[in-house]
Amino acid sequence: MGVWTTGGILLLSIISGMLYMHNKVKAWDNIIYPGIKIEGEDLSGRNKEEAKKIVEQRHGAAVLKKKLNIVTPDRTYTLDYSKINPKHNVDEVVKEAYEYGKNLNLFKQYRLIKSKEGKQYKLGFTYDSKPITELLNNIEKDINKEPVNARLKGYGGSFTAVPEESGRKLQKDKLQKEISSKLNGDKGPDISIEAPIEVITARITSDKLTTINSRIATFTTNYGSISSAERANNIVLSTRSINGLVMLPGDTFSFNEVVGERTAGKGYKAAPVIIGNQVDSGLGGGICQVSTTLYNAILRANIKSVERAHHTLPSHYVPLGLDATVDYGNLDYKFKNTLDYPIYIEGDTSGGNVTFNIYSNSSLTGIVTEVISEVYETIQPGVKYIDDPTLPVGQTQQTQAPSTGFKVKVTKRTKQNGKVISEEVIANDFYKPVDAVIKRGTKK
Repeated sequence: MGVWTTGGILLLSIISGMLYMHNKVKAWDNIIYPGIKIEGEDLSGRNKEEAKKIVEQRHGAAVLKKKLNIVTPDRTYTLDYSKINPKHNVDEVVKEAYEYGKNLNLFKQYRLIKSKEGKQYKLGFTYDSKPITELLNNIEKDINKEPVNARLKGYGGSFTAVPEESGRKLQKDKLQKEISSKLNGDKGPDISIEAPIEVITARITSDKLTTINSRIATFTTNYGSISSAERANNIVLSTRSINGLVMLPGDTFSFNEVVGERTAGKGYKAAPVIIGNQVDSGLGGGICQVSTTLYNAILRANIKSVERAHHTLPSHYVPLGLDATVDYGNLDYKFKNTLDYPIYIEGDTSGGNVTFNIYSNSSLTGIVTEVISEVYETIQPGVKYIDDPTLPVGQTQQTQAPSTGFKVKVTKRTKQNGKVISEEVIANDFYKPVDAVIKRGTKK
């Protein structure tokens, strides 16, 4: 009898204990377990609706009041968080916090409730990045500035150096990464970030120009006596594009890059130009006299060409073999400054003459370069006749003027203090003869 009494008491005790645990756990069925926190907020004993309201009030509303500040040397750019549509995954996290532990067995649930060990939850944070991208683009426009090279001011060898100006560039990618790493849904203070800005040094600084003190070469051709007003206009415009150019040792000059495309919008006009085997009218006609004049000045500065082509027909303003034709997008005149010093190119179009003066260091004035043009073969043109049934018999009409052909060798001879130090053939040009083309009538 005593045994059964002891067993019954034990069973009753177990049942009582189970019932106690059941009631304790059941009391937490519709509320969040003890010690559960979201972003540090203790939500123990709260139902889902209460927890959601608390989290939204303390985090959602607070975040909307925050600002993102981008600090630059000139000003501070501010973007309100409200502009980026910030959102927390409140529903998702509250649901997860509410369900924590509720899928465990009775004993484990009871242990969680009794121990109050709880769990910490972080809110996820999303936002619209478009307003940030727009802000960075605006900052970039305000910040970015190309450096300005030092230049020489003056004429005829009397120069003063105008100092360079440094440029700056917003390191946008770096700033974007820092914003992404710091932009969060915390209800803390505003976020301030100093914009990373790179200082860009000018390539040509005033100290590099101090060595330019003497004229080392010059060349002139006359255009006033052979040019229409339109052709003269083109020569003046293209020369103006080149005037004042400074080139450091190793720099390469491209006529087409410096002068640019010859367009009506830039003021260029239609004028006679050599196209194929004849002279026609083209926009920018005449600028080949500019490239030719510059070519000859550069040769006399003891600088060779990188790229140069002669005309299909002889030019009358320079000896044969000394012309340099250009055609934007097709033919270019290029040279590389192979001297040990910077050069300054001065272009002038006064008095109907186009002149290029090349200035550099006085140590180069003892070096004199001669350019010799030698025609070693002359080829007379022929005549081609074409029967034309639209012309009366005996009547003729010339459709293509003849042009004599030449083979010419150009030699560059360089002397230092009167002594020849180098001599080389720099061009072997062939101006092909152009036959006259004459129509003769066959109509009776």
